[in-house]
Amino acid sequence: MKQQPSLKQVFKAVAGALIGVQSEQQRQQDFNSSSPVPYIVAGIITTLLFVAVLLVTVKLVLN
Repeated sequence: MKQQPSLKQVFKAVAGALIGVQSEQQRQQDFNSSSPVPYIVAGIITTLLFVAVLLVTVKLVLN
């Protein structure tokens, strides 16, 4: 039976993927999880937060 990752593990995997640094062991663990849904949801949330931070930073710099 495949194991369910914790919230911390999911966000750690998404952060590693976002910056392009992830070990082979971690990648295999991610692909062996029971469902891709937590990774997809965490990826969308992280991407939206990243874009929001970029927008706020640009707005502050241009003012």
